[in-house]
Amino acid sequence: MNRTVLISGASIAGPALAYWLDRYGFQVTVVEKASAVRGGGYAVDVRGTAREVVDRMGLLPALRKAHVDSQKVTFVDPGGTPIATIRPEAMTGGAEGLDLEVRRGDLADALYTPIRDRVEFLFDDSIARLDDRGDRVDVVFDSGVSRSFDLVIGADGLHSNTRRLVFGPEEQFHSYVGYAFAGFTLANDFGLSHEGVIWNVPGRAAVLYAHEPDEPLHGFLTFQQDEPPYEAFRDPIAQRDLVAAKFPYAGWYVPRLVEAVRSSDDLFFDVVSQIYMPTWSRGRVALAGDAAHATSFMSGQGSSVSLVGAYVLAGELATHDDHETAFAAYEHRIRDFVEQNQALVDVGRRVVAPNTQELLDARDETLRAAGQSGERTGSDGTALSAEHSRSVHSGLVLPDYH
Repeated sequence: MNRTVLISGASIAGPALAYWLDRYGFQVTVVEKASAVRGGGYAVDVRGTAREVVDRMGLLPALRKAHVDSQKVTFVDPGGTPIATIRPEAMTGGAEGLDLEVRRGDLADALYTPIRDRVEFLFDDSIARLDDRGDRVDVVFDSGVSRSFDLVIGADGLHSNTRRLVFGPEEQFHSYVGYAFAGFTLANDFGLSHEGVIWNVPGRAAVLYAHEPDEPLHGFLTFQQDEPPYEAFRDPIAQRDLVAAKFPYAGWYVPRLVEAVRSSDDLFFDVVSQIYMPTWSRGRVALAGDAAHATSFMSGQGSSVSLVGAYVLAGELATHDDHETAFAAYEHRIRDFVEQNQALVDVGRRVVAPNTQELLDARDETLRAAGQSGERTGSDGTALSAEHSRSVHSGLVLPDYH
């Protein structure tokens, strides 16, 4: 029973879930609106419990090979003068030598490769309608094709189409963190390699992030915004104008980054937000990854939590006779782990973009201490909280599913 499963989304949670379900004998179909698994992208971290998941998948050799190995993060003042340079682990709570930092596309490809000839992938398509009939789910795709599945899992990201179709509009689950951001690439004319640089004024952050010296840089401009800029979401010109208005500063390379926003052909604009839902399933449909519980990039844990959730969801489906019991066990087992990781957003925004001068000064004091002696805590009692974050990253003991 419940052996045919449709997964919507082929980024991180979707292929990870497909891998485990296929391993347990399910017949899996993955539908993805893009034309292929997306390559490239900024680096994401696989750490803590998630590292054990990819180890159990046999992916450690491939991910070690793809590891970008960032060496340092430098924070600069409004004029571009360095404040402190620290190891990335001092900021993220990672474990040096154990954490994996890979381009998002490399992680997606590593997850896709083992199953591409075992799992059915439907690219250039998406779910148009769902009808849970009690004993099956009838699905109509955008392509016009109609099919039926025992179960449907939405692993289609923060702005999940599956969640909208089954649970209703996103707004009721969307928790805005108070920032918007623009991400883009630009030429590496700055001599950066395996490092990040973060510039701040209160409520603003300009970031350059480098992998290899001969590759384009990833740029980010993040800014505090009391309300989500809804009017800009569907208007690329308005997005560029808003970002430029938020960054009128002449210091450091800020004008270069604003210019790159203006000319970029790969601009990604969104708000920093999370998803909170009272339940992640309804009938024969469940959600996974960001669709169920987005943590936001300021937590640094989106990909890791998605990997853990996919492992647990597949295992519970494989070891229970009915989907309702399996979905309930999935939520029960990982909800606390998810919520603890979502709470790391508070640490992230205090480090990346403190919104007052007082918080920025306290952050800088903490950074200087971390750079000089490994000390994690500032005079105001706030912290980079590396030890706490590390415990959260590993806060779930993986069950063994047989």
